[in-house]
Amino acid sequence: MTTPVSGTRPQIRRIRTDLLGIYLNDHLAGATVGAGRSAFMARSHRDPPYAEPLRHLAGEVAEDRASLLRIMRSLGVPERRYKVAASGAVERLGRLKSNGRLYRRSPLTLVIELEFLRLGVKGKELGWRTLRTLAEGDDRLDEQELDGLIARAGRQMSTLEELRVGAVRQVLLAG
Repeated sequence: MTTPVSGTRPQIRRIRTDLLGIYLNDHLAGATVGAGRSAFMARSHRDPPYAEPLRHLAGEVAEDRASLLRIMRSLGVPERRYKVAASGAVERLGRLKSNGRLYRRSPLTLVIELEFLRLGVKGKELGWRTLRTLAEGDDRLDEQELDGLIARAGRQMSTLEELRVGAVRQVLLAG
């Protein structure tokens, strides 16, 4: 990359579509896990402080995955179905983790799931930021759409952090 002259846009070299394809398919695998886990959590947690925010979040996470697929198509990046299938299977296997209980859900499960989702949303935000950087030199990427996706990821992290702190207080504080 050349050093930009003050007040001009940086000159971006051609995008390495081979590497970008790997990168986006890895993010798609993560998005598949996040969509599956958030939908599962929305169905599993009916407690009033969690139910509605988790339903809303699950809908947004599914929309974000669809946005990623649309962006991949616009860039000519093919979906690697084996990565998507493997990540979906891993997410379903992850539901079997007992968190110290064999036959029923542990109260700790909520804390762990919220932390897991928050990490996933942070990864998603970084993916959107990477694409936003590339959008400066590639008109196939919509800068405004990416700015909106970055902002939504920030709101999702805030929601998950509020829920996580509430779950920590509820589950790990005695009395």
